[in-house]
Amino acid sequence: LPISLSLENASFLEQLEELEKMFQEDHYPDNEKRREIAAVVGVTPQRILVWFQNRRAKWRKLQKLSIKGNRKYPASSA
Repeated sequence: LPISLSLENASFLEQLEELEKMFQEDHYPDNEKRREIAAVVGVTPQRILVWFQNRRAKWRKLQKLSIKGNRKYPASSA
């Protein structure tokens, strides 16, 4: 792998880690907070907005699956 690619990958993983940390603190950052996050991560506030929308959707889906998985008697076995 080219060095630049692995450096970009490491940078991306750091960005992702930062975003996940922010998501744990607040699922709905306001406009000012999104601008701060964008500055830290190095992308536009619009990209942050979309990332949080997608992350909330993923979180809701996981919550739903978790609730289904915790039922003692599922409605159907299929």
